[in-house]
Amino acid sequence: MADQCDLCLLGLIILSSLLTGTSGVDDLHVFISSGENVRLSCNNALSDCKSTTWTYSRHSGAVELIVLGEKRKNTERHERLSLGSDCSLNIKNITEEDYGSYICQQYMDGGKQEPDAGVNLHVLHVSPSSSSSSSSSQTEISPGRSVTLSCQLYSYSGFSCNYWVRSEGLHLLWVNQAGVDLKTDSRYQILFSSDHCIITLTTTLLNEDDNREWRCQLTLRNQLQTSVRYTVKYSVSSSNSEKKSSQTTAAAPTQGS
Repeated sequence: MADQCDLCLLGLIILSSLLTGTSGVDDLHVFISSGENVRLSCNNALSDCKSTTWTYSRHSGAVELIVLGEKRKNTERHERLSLGSDCSLNIKNITEEDYGSYICQQYMDGGKQEPDAGVNLHVLHVSPSSSSSSSSSQTEISPGRSVTLSCQLYSYSGFSCNYWVRSEGLHLLWVNQAGVDLKTDSRYQILFSSDHCIITLTTTLLNEDDNREWRCQLTLRNQLQTSVRYTVKYSVSSSNSEKKSSQTTAAAPTQGS
């Protein structure tokens, strides 16, 4: 019995180290929709942000975004970045390419101050496709045609989507303007893949779908974290009768951490 207890204790210690990190990094998780602005807190900030360095990493080596309080000008997202008065990192107009790990570090007297402060950014993004067009950036659709909306969570935090689903109660769903789950309506085909954290909505458009809104929502343990709104817009072209759709994003009521 004592040996079994020791094994249980060891398992808890290993699990704790996996969740909190063994390097002293206090990881937070922020969920945001593409197109929105986000503020990433620096929990180890000193009184002077001139000691603050922000780095970003995903699958390759770390990229410096802010160095000792100054923005690096050679980064692709330079124009969208700013440093808050509290040393937080602000990013405008989030894209699905912004997901990843952001680390806030403090340097003083020629050395790095411990601990680091980490923030994992997860981005929810919707992209449309239609049988009438090969381009998802400007999908040409009209009533009677089938359309598929793909809602994907772009995430990199060392944990798979299956982990988030099983252990943290992550749930993706499509709802209508009234907040009703579209799974309850037979005209919609909803498919979810936990391998890629993606949920698709497929339906045949009706005449009355003009200005109809669908939302992809992400919840953790039944708490709404963020959502993306997709609104169908029909407009008659001056040269033909084809219709077009447009995508907009909605700010998250809350952000997970």
